Amino acid sequence: VLRLIHHLHANGIPICVATGSHKRHFALKTQNHQEMFALMHHIVMGDDQEVKTGKPSPYIFLAAMRRFEGNVDPSKCLVFEDAPSGVGAAKNAGMYAVMVPNPRLDVSYHKEADQVLSSLLDFIPAEWGLPPFKEE
Repeated sequence: VLRLIHHLHANGIPICVATGSHKRHFALKTQNHQEMFALMHHIVMGDDQEVKTGKPSPYIFLAAMRRFEGNVDPSKCLVFEDAPSGVGAAKNAGMYAVMVPNPRLDVSYHKEADQVLSSLLDFIPAEWGLPPFKEE
């Protein structure tokens, strides 16, 4: 995860987090990772007033998209998800979804994702029109 986040940040690709967790729980879960989350343009949580219902509703991803500078087109957004409901939310928002599922998840849940990876280490940015990793 860190490799990808640092790479995108270093190349000026805006990134954010859209989590179903509420503010209090998110703060507890991420307290030891503040350096990583400081690289995010913004964070949208499940208790945000723009998030009317949870995933697979698109509200959280649409709220996250609107907070980037400029008029962002959903078809230019790439979402990384581990859960089928998150992939569904991304697709319902008109965005692309890369899924990194739990290996025990039945493969029938993979079908909505645009790409399924066993690890983020397998992600190749250039396949998505992003700057390649230095070693590519």
